[in-house]
Amino acid sequence: MNCPLIGLGVVLKRAVWDKLVALGWSLCQVIVAVRIHARAPLLSSGTGFSYHNPVKMTVTKKRPSDLTSLERFNLYYREKEDPLTGAQKTKRFIWNPKTRQFCGRTGTSWSKIALFYFIFYSALAILVAICMWTFLQLLDTRQPMWQLEKSIIGTNPGLGFRPMPPEVASSVIWYKGNDPGSYNFWVKELSKFLAVYKRDGKKSGASQNIHSCDFKLPAPAGKVCDVDISAWGPCLEENHFAYQKSTPCVFLKLNKIFGWKPAFYNSSDSLPGEMPDDLKEHIRNMTAYDKNYLNMVWVSCQGENPADRENIGPIQYMPYRGFPGYYFPYTNQEGYLSPLVAVHLQRPKTGVLINIECRAWARNIMYDRHEAMGTVHIEIMIE
Repeated sequence: MNCPLIGLGVVLKRAVWDKLVALGWSLCQVIVAVRIHARAPLLSSGTGFSYHNPVKMTVTKKRPSDLTSLERFNLYYREKEDPLTGAQKTKRFIWNPKTRQFCGRTGTSWSKIALFYFIFYSALAILVAICMWTFLQLLDTRQPMWQLEKSIIGTNPGLGFRPMPPEVASSVIWYKGNDPGSYNFWVKELSKFLAVYKRDGKKSGASQNIHSCDFKLPAPAGKVCDVDISAWGPCLEENHFAYQKSTPCVFLKLNKIFGWKPAFYNSSDSLPGEMPDDLKEHIRNMTAYDKNYLNMVWVSCQGENPADRENIGPIQYMPYRGFPGYYFPYTNQEGYLSPLVAVHLQRPKTGVLINIECRAWARNIMYDRHEAMGTVHIEIMIE
């Protein structure tokens, strides 16, 4: 008899439970709706939002009669700007008085950028200065680190000539002997080249270090030998280097190599077979007079081809037919001047191009015509 009562109790409990669940769900919906409606005035002010459903939002446009006084004021009395021209836009970009911006940035922004780049470039400059200081500590200002065989220059000095043509790749000296405007260019080039060899053109500090040398009187320690060009006969500036007489002078020089010493032909009986016969005869005559003349880097100039040898005529060398040994080695001495040989063409044939090859002679000067080693090519044409 208790079974029906138990079943009735179970049914009543389920009904009560269902009612409680429905009541709780309704309560949650009311709470959500209250929160949404509490925010609605802030969101809908001046925007036209209205909430017909607590969950779904729709956008509606307010009529002018529904706007508040503040919204009407902002709608009808707000400031309207006219469209700007290109110049006005550029002016506003440079300086905007409203935002107080210069070139699109405020003063604070520019200050931060300036500070950043100041620190960045300062750190970079300090790093470069440290690297340069470390590098300079490893260098000697008086002599190169790599010398002779260890250097790029090597041990074979090149032979050069002056005056140089204006075109770098050219070696032609061309002029008209009866036209001063034609040969004045070459005279001026030689004058500029020889300006440092003049006694009155030398600096006071360097002139005190210059000594008059001879084969028996080399330069003392710390001194350099002088190159006196004042007694070179026709090859003087006062004589226009004989260009106006169609007998031009050309000056030869050896390129400087730090620490290089020439290996002289110390006997007139051991001269190379390819040496010109007139040079061999000159060496024998000079050494018969004084053996000290063997200490010379000899020089020979002759036509490259048989026709050139006929057209070149006799040649005079001043002050010697070579570079005296007391000018070597070059060690970056103060006031040092490279020795010169003035080559005077005494009777060159005019109206033809003369190809001349000048060569320096020493045991340690390698010769290669194609590589221009130990030799120099000159072309002269006099009209």
